[in-house]
Amino acid sequence: MLEIDYMQQLFADRIGGSQFGLKNEIYKFEKIKRAKREALQKNPGKTLIDLGVGEPDAMADERVVRKLAEEAEKVENRFYADNGIQEFKQAAADYMEEVFGVGGLDPEAEINHVIGSKSALAMLPTAFINPGDVTIMPSPNYPILGTHTIYLGGKVVHLPLLEENAFLPRLDSLSDSVLKKSKLLYLNYPNNPTGAVASREFFKEVVQFAKKHELIVIHDAAYAALVFDGEKPLSFLSVPGAKEVGIELHSLSKSFNMTGWRIGFIAGNAKLVSAFAAIKDNCDSGQFIPIQKAAAFTLSHPEITIQTAEKYSRRHERLSAILRECGFHANKPKGSFFLYTKVPSAVENGPKFQSAEEFSSYLIHEHLISTVPWDDAGTYVRFSVTFQADGLEEEQRIFDEIRARLTSSKFIF
Repeated sequence: MLEIDYMQQLFADRIGGSQFGLKNEIYKFEKIKRAKREALQKNPGKTLIDLGVGEPDAMADERVVRKLAEEAEKVENRFYADNGIQEFKQAAADYMEEVFGVGGLDPEAEINHVIGSKSALAMLPTAFINPGDVTIMPSPNYPILGTHTIYLGGKVVHLPLLEENAFLPRLDSLSDSVLKKSKLLYLNYPNNPTGAVASREFFKEVVQFAKKHELIVIHDAAYAALVFDGEKPLSFLSVPGAKEVGIELHSLSKSFNMTGWRIGFIAGNAKLVSAFAAIKDNCDSGQFIPIQKAAAFTLSHPEITIQTAEKYSRRHERLSAILRECGFHANKPKGSFFLYTKVPSAVENGPKFQSAEEFSSYLIHEHLISTVPWDDAGTYVRFSVTFQADGLEEEQRIFDEIRARLTSSKFIF
């Protein structure tokens, strides 16, 4: 007798329903992984230069690691943390004032710890989105910003980030019909993947726009302190009125090389923070207390981020110069570790590129250089300067190799 796989009929529609796991669609990052494996198999002995990595290349500061070890040995730190310990919340409030000039945040009512920004971004729509509600999401952007709105029966409206507008969204391009149904407006500056930074004037515009249309602003500030070339760290909450309309998410992953530690915080409007905490209470039991204590120590040492930003700034200088030599319109970004540039149309006596994905695949297979393609608003490719290099000499060797590989092709723009 044929056994019926009833499990296949029980998957939720939001993940594909009865077709879950049966489709042959391959997602972008899986394609990149496969292409890297194929390229290495065809070129044994040659090194792949990974400029697509979206996480820091360095370890957390050794003082922070020691602090974690010390706190992990204390018996009183073994308990559930629920919505966080006071020590971390106070450290976050102090950090916001010292680095961003945002004073007066109430650690108890206006700050809560998060187990990394990703989990917080996944939880937040649950507090606000009903079926039919709209989330406004700049594009390209971190996909998780829209995923859970769709899971909850809402709709995502994409605002293109265009080079001619300095990769800032044109808020005035949204129709009245969209705005009437909208609840959430996501922002992310410095931006992934474009590396663009926002100005204080833009954030002021956002505050007025949110008040006029009764929107909640969620600013994903994962790269906010990673700025250079005279740019000052800018928090959305430093703009008058911002706390009335929104919240901001900060992560220690990028700024303090603590990606796997999964620790950050949400700050801003007390009602919104309270709503998030209510959802979080039903999703997790808090991050390990020793991690929170080590993170509190980290936040009191913003010089760690300054040193990291100096490294990224140096690498951006070299990478952007090499790309310009090859004909790319590659400007050094003012923040983040990402460099975002338009792809060429073709290679002389070689293939033509109809998409960024095609060009990214070409770089992997022909030059063993990995990048991340973005076809959301034009054809662009994202380079990252978080490649592995043991010291300045090794870093220079990698840049020399990047130059040698790219200049072997003549790109047509």
